[in-house]
Amino acid sequence: MKKQQEKRLEADLYEPIRKYFVKQGYDVYGEVKHCDIAAIKEDELLVVELKLNMTVDLLIQAAKRQKAADQVYIGIPKPKYSLFSKKWKDLCHLIRRMELGLIIVSFQGSTPKAEVRIEPQPFDRKKSRQQNRRRRKQIIQEIQGRNGDYNVGGSTKTKIVTAYKENCIQIAHFLKENGPMSPKGLRDLGTGDKTTSILSKNYEGWFERVQRGVYTLTEKGQQELVLYEKVVQYYADSNNNGSE
Repeated sequence: MKKQQEKRLEADLYEPIRKYFVKQGYDVYGEVKHCDIAAIKEDELLVVELKLNMTVDLLIQAAKRQKAADQVYIGIPKPKYSLFSKKWKDLCHLIRRMELGLIIVSFQGSTPKAEVRIEPQPFDRKKSRQQNRRRRKQIIQEIQGRNGDYNVGGSTKTKIVTAYKENCIQIAHFLKENGPMSPKGLRDLGTGDKTTSILSKNYEGWFERVQRGVYTLTEKGQQELVLYEKVVQYYADSNNNGSE
């Protein structure tokens, strides 16, 4: 029979965290002016807010403590999920972004142990953007590759019209209107440099090679093209305007 797991209280986090900061030379006190833990060393004031789970309320409390304290930590029990998971990494990024510290308390073994995972320090936004230049470039390129806003922000479980999908729809539209065509013929209509790659890789299953260098629209392509009426209309109008 499995041993029933002991229910933890926020107060269980206090002693291991208190001991940790005492070893660092701080005078530590519990429940000081609405702060769960307040510690002082010379002129430095440090505050720790405790919760059993990472919550918005905990982050709000910690942010408020930053108004008065030199350093603010949040203290939680060690999570049951992996510390290498995306969820954990995202939480750690948020904590760093807020310039907070993070302490986790492990209750494995006979003695609870506090471990500082993140020290509070200034967040360098410029450095962060530099480290994510590739991501920024991808977002800008995606915007520049779209010809209209065909998605509703916040949508789930629905097909997203990306720049790549727009290009597929454009090619499919011209094949439907003109019949089998070569990549060069399609490019002459404005389908762009990725035309050959889109046709040959055929991720959507919309295209079929009928002879060397000539492609047609499959039955699946014809059926699914009607799902993107607004995009098709854009390219139909563009083609008509260009031919006038």
